Amino acid sequence: MSKAKWSIDNLHSEIGFKVKHMMITNVSGNFGQFTGVITSEDNDFSKGSFEFSAAIDSINTGVADRDAHLKSDDFFNAAQYPQLTFRSTGVVKKSDDQLTVNGEMTIRNITKHVSLDVELSDVVVDPYGQTKIGMTMAGKIKRSNFNLKWNAVTEAGHIVVSDDIKLNCEVQFIKQA
Repeated sequence: MSKAKWSIDNLHSEIGFKVKHMMITNVSGNFGQFTGVITSEDNDFSKGSFEFSAAIDSINTGVADRDAHLKSDDFFNAAQYPQLTFRSTGVVKKSDDQLTVNGEMTIRNITKHVSLDVELSDVVVDPYGQTKIGMTMAGKIKRSNFNLKWNAVTEAGHIVVSDDIKLNCEVQFIKQA
């Protein structure tokens, strides 16, 4: 088999997350600037390696004040740690269209193990002759593991921001010639 390189299609991809606010509802956000590459054996992603990075300064929750707080030292400290990265360490094939991608995520220069459940679409050729694949990726991290520790408690005793962060990504990759 030959090696294939796949690059993320930024125009048709979203790198998102959700976190419980006040333990009653989820607040969603995403990163607007990111890169990603998969190296695989042809179209066999179970033998692939996955790399990804996102610019912390591109975080967007739809509320400018909240985004500024997330970029501050209370959370990501975008000035000192401008990138979030993920590099796979292994892939487990669960079925023809399901993988678990294990890897190391680095936030604030702290690296922790993360597992992502991946649902694969079919490989297709778009109207412009590009070979593409879509992937839905989901996982969960504890923000405290990455020193994203800011929090407060309401008068009723509720935590303002959950420690659990749900990762949800809808991504397309383009096979490189």
